[in-house]
Formats: sequence, C-alpha cells, structure tokens
Amino acid sequence: MDRRRLISGVLALSGGASLLGAGEVLADARPGLRNLITDVPGLKVGQAEDVLVRTGVTVILPDQAAVVASDVRGGGPATRETDATALENLVHAFDAIVLSGGSVYGLAAADGVVAWLGARRRGYSLSPAPNTPVSPVVPAAALYDLANGGRKDWALDPPYRALGIRAVETAGDHFALGTAGAGFGAMAGRLKGGIGSASIVASDGAVVGAVVAVNAAGSVVAPGGKTFWAAPYEIGAEFGGLGARGLSAAPDDWPGARANPEPRKNTTLAVVATNAKLTSDEAKRVAMMAQDALALSIRPSHTPFDGDVVFAMSTGKIDLAGSRPFATAKIGALACDTLARAIARAVYEATPWPGSSVPTWKGS
Repeated sequence: MDRRRLISGVLALSGGASLLGAGEVLADARPGLRNLITDVPGLKVGQAEDVLVRTGVTVILPDQAAVVASDVRGGGPATRETDATALENLVHAFDAIVLSGGSVYGLAAADGVVAWLGARRRGYSLSPAPNTPVSPVVPAAALYDLANGGRKDWALDPPYRALGIRAVETAGDHFALGTAGAGFGAMAGRLKGGIGSASIVASDGAVVGAVVAVNAAGSVVAPGGKTFWAAPYEIGAEFGGLGARGLSAAPDDWPGARANPEPRKNTTLAVVATNAKLTSDEAKRVAMMAQDALALSIRPSHTPFDGDVVFAMSTGKIDLAGSRPFATAKIGALACDTLARAIARAVYEATPWPGSSVPTWKGS
C-alpha cells in the first residue's frame, strides 16, 4: 500500500476524516509551484557563498515573526539560540533561521542577520522605545566544512557575518539548489553534498516545505548503484526518477558513507515550514517527526560524527480543520516525506567546486 494513502487511512480511522477529506488528502497532495520551501506563503530564502573559502550561508526569512521549534539529534551539533525555542521560555516568535558552513565560526552568520533585522526594527522588545534597539531572535546551526580545501586563513576576520548580511539581503522566492548557500562546502558521504528543497500542497490548503544542507557522514544512495534511499518518496523525476529498485543492503553495508569520519565534522541541517497555525509544542512535535526523514534518506544517520538539527517553523496563515493532534500529525507526516525528498535533491543537484574534481551524483 502507498505510504501516503496508508497514513491517510490511519488518521481517518482514528477520527481525522474531516481533517483529511475522507482520508485522501495526503494521497492527492502535489508539490508547490516552485517545489521549494518558499511555496509556503510568508516565507523567503536568501543565500550567499564565498567560492574561495568554499563555504556559504542560507537564511530562512519569514515576512513576520514566526513560531519556531528545534530538535537536535546529532552527536556534535553547533547551534545558537536553540534554547530560546524551548517551550518553557519567554519568546515564541522568531525573526529568521540561519544555516551556515564554517562550524563554530559559521554561527557568526547570525550576527549579520541580527544586525540587518535590528536596523529594520524587526525583533523582540519588552518596552519599545525609539533609542532602544530591539532584539531579533535568530536561531542558527552550522555544519563542518573547514577541511574541504578552501582558503581558511582568515585569522581574526572570518567571512560569516558578512555572508549572513549578503544572504538576508538577497531573500526572495527563488534560490539555487546543490552547491549553494550553507551547502556550498558540504559533502554527503563520499559524494558532493549541498542545499536541497522541496514542497507539498494538500487539497485543504496546507503547504509544507523543507530546505536542508546535507553534509552527512552517511550515504544518501544505496550500495551498488545511484538509487537514493529517498526514492519511495520521489514525486515525478525531481531527483533522477530512477525508482526504488535496488534499495537493499546488509546491516553493515555502507560503501557510500565517509571512511573513518571524525566527530563534529559532519552534519545535516534542515528547516521544515508550514502555513498552518501551530503552537510551539505542536511545532516541536513536527520537528521531531521530520527528523525521521534523515533515517529514511541517509544511512547511517544521527551518528556521533553528525550535528543533525531540524527546525520547524509555522507562518500561521491558515487554520486546519479537525482536532489539533491530528492536524499536527498530518503536518508532521508531510514534513518528514518532504524533507526526505529535499535531502535527495541536495545531492542530485550538487556540482563540483570550481576547478575541483570532487565526486558528484550526476558525475558518478
């Protein structure tokens, strides 16, 4: 049975029929116009790269402050402001999310985005006053691309604050996939990694999108060929259209994974977003469900070597019918499959760095 149809039926039998339109909404869902996270109304993405350094930044920018939650499962994360997304804390509306290369240096990209937002009076304030700066709240996560051969001799002037400003200034509806943004310097197992994105639109108006920077220790393809582990979730030929033949492997068969990876040097960073109104705790559940996309599309995932982080964002444009738990379950299921597709698209669209011979999916 088709997985989307199965999920629809389970939710309908559990009392979610009004939410799911007689149990068929997930089966009838289609990618948005761009098949990007920016199909989610109220959301833009900006990117910037430094070709010589072999690194970059991706900024997810809502039109208005949005609900955000985070879920961290990798063994070596590099993050900023993820504690602020905890349910018990003060702020429940966030101004942007930053994904970056550069490991701990890359977290400074959020400094640039904060400065840009603050100059536009976008941020949190307990008592707004003309001469008192607001406090933009910008969660961020970084991946490790420090050993990819680029120029890293920046001494006291890493490029990430400037890259953050450049990225947010370019925010719009369209952005490049593959070797771009936070995925510019990334690898995915032994293949070139990158930035991926995908979207899905349900017939009830719910839109879910994902953007991901794939720098995983594990492999996104099955042994002995080029079939993506995410193949069962592909729509059309968005990442090659090879189908799901050959999706088998022995328990310890990981030929496409990195040989002898080192801790804290591999990471998959993702944002899943929806136009559906979610509370902070519902967004947290969506982020947790979306993390399963990594297990579906990367083998192995969530290792001690990875810093895997997934953010969930709600722009709150529409209310979904039915009970809240089933609405959350639907969005989480859509987010998981959409993120799995985005992970495969990141590697499918990746190209070598200028002047390099790094292996890519299309060139393998």
